[in-house]
Amino acid sequence: MSTHLRSIVEGVAQGHSSVSSNPLRAGLGALAVAVAVATIVVVVTALDGLGRYARATGARAFGSDTFLLAQIATAGQSTRRELADKLQRNPAMGRPDLRFLERHAGDEVTYAVTVQRVGDVSAGSRKYENAAVSGTTPTLADLRDLGIGQGRFLQRHELERGAQVAVIGADVADALFPGGDGLGRPIRVAGRRFEVVGVQLRLGSSGGTSLDRFVWIPLTTFERLYGPAPTLSIFGRARDGVSTGTAEELARTALRAKRQLPPGVADNFDLLTPDAARDFVFRLSERVGAAAAPISAMALLAAIVVITNTTLVSVTQKTREIGVRRAIGASRAQIMREVVAESIIVSLAGGLVGTLITAAAIWFLARALQLDIVVHPATLAWAIGASALSGLAAGYYPARRATRIDVIAAVRAE
Repeated sequence: MSTHLRSIVEGVAQGHSSVSSNPLRAGLGALAVAVAVATIVVVVTALDGLGRYARATGARAFGSDTFLLAQIATAGQSTRRELADKLQRNPAMGRPDLRFLERHAGDEVTYAVTVQRVGDVSAGSRKYENAAVSGTTPTLADLRDLGIGQGRFLQRHELERGAQVAVIGADVADALFPGGDGLGRPIRVAGRRFEVVGVQLRLGSSGGTSLDRFVWIPLTTFERLYGPAPTLSIFGRARDGVSTGTAEELARTALRAKRQLPPGVADNFDLLTPDAARDFVFRLSERVGAAAAPISAMALLAAIVVITNTTLVSVTQKTREIGVRRAIGASRAQIMREVVAESIIVSLAGGLVGTLITAAAIWFLARALQLDIVVHPATLAWAIGASALSGLAAGYYPARRATRIDVIAAVRAE
């Protein structure tokens, strides 16, 4: 073993001995670090979970890599004046627009249509009020993660003949069929009898809107029940081998051609991209992230201050011992290594304990509450690394002070 390595090992052993001889003091420092790294792990994991939530709700409510063409697609993000201007400028989206898109950009883009109104749905004596009755095409299942838990989604032949079949959300199923046997059962929508061919899993909410109150029926059936919709929402997604940006531009160009818009004239329709649809959640994630960094830094700074103080107390209590060791030949570097080692050992112990307990708690809560939250190994490694660096930073000043002790005064100290 080289002299340098031997001196490091001796320093670590001496630091460990000092920690072992004062467990209460060391425990206070370790506790401060444990709280700090727990904060880091929780914040990083929460941000990762928020990103997962954005992607999952986007896929369920809008569709992954799916764009939307509509008369007005951003009503909630527009001012009253902007909304009025769009209603005056943008004509309704209708079946002719869809047929033109499918004919001129259908080889590169898959389209699906939705139209919606609020209505009551019943089964026997049970009723679900204010359900989102939505007419759609079977291709919607290719564009969105609809979470079909039982049965299937609508099929092409059912759209063509206007079949009275329905796929219902989890809230509707629970209200109408408490026993969980809704598949194949009859329900009534707008006074007409429908057969339930599919039941969705519980999807939660997106943007404050429940995704579990939907009743999906074929578009042709919807139009027979309620008449032609005032306007359609047309979703599109690139086919294999076509980029999302290319698909969006193809659809936009085709619709402009259909409406005979010359170059330089603004679109008289809204195009909502996947990034824009998920923008709210990601903006929220960015804001939380901006606040998370200072919170984590403050927690680490507080831990550094606590460990610095406890290490200074340790150095003060060992003043005579340090003086004697310096008098018999111990170098300044040796003393400094021992003090820094003590600080790092305390910090690492707290970091390991805090990280493991926090990871276990998150794992337990995720399983108990069925949350899509995962603590990544990189997060654990980063937290433990931060605790080690905190110990190094906290031990530097006490170590420098220990090396500057007056040897003669220290030997005489009682």
